[in-house]
Amino acid sequence: MNRKTRPILLAGIAIVTAWLLAWGGYTIAQNSKMTAEKLRKYVNSVDFAKLSAADRAKALRELANKINALSAEERRHWRLDQDWKDWFQDMTEDEKAQFIEATLPSGFKQMLTSFEQLPEANRRKTIDNVLKKLKEEGQMPAGQGGQNGSNYGTNGAPVLSPELEQKVRAIGLKTFYGESSAQTKAELAPVLEELQNQMKNGRAFR
Repeated sequence: MNRKTRPILLAGIAIVTAWLLAWGGYTIAQNSKMTAEKLRKYVNSVDFAKLSAADRAKALRELANKINALSAEERRHWRLDQDWKDWFQDMTEDEKAQFIEATLPSGFKQMLTSFEQLPEANRRKTIDNVLKKLKEEGQMPAGQGGQNGSNYGTNGAPVLSPELEQKVRAIGLKTFYGESSAQTKAELAPVLEELQNQMKNGRAFR
């Protein structure tokens, strides 16, 4: 190998090596990325109702960690999946409360405080926009919930039914959420997560 071709060959090897490393890193990242489908497979691999108390706690921590690793888009897909909701129906009230708390998006409570400080007209308009968007995406029923509308079983509270919506407007979303049962909090989660998204993007201030 002469002196002229050696640097060219080394440069070519370096470029190919860098490309292979970048591709390998991308592939590893894609394979390790949490998705709603991977979450569904995990849920279906565990018979939650038959676990011991210690194993239930471990399984719930694992479930929460996987949910928290989802992107916003994958989190929306996850909420539409029925399999994890079977777990939810088998949870005790304490387990439901711990599960809801463990899967709250980052900055969720600060968002509620900020939302309550908005003018009433902005709050009303934002809630209307949130409900409209979720109905269009199929993330919440267009009807009144209950047996035919609830996504969390026949005993689930309807997502912001007229009665709940009136209560939210009367006592404030933050207070209402704080006083709600774990079941109702689970039903409200899609609404509140979309609300947080609109707050983050500034649409609630228009």
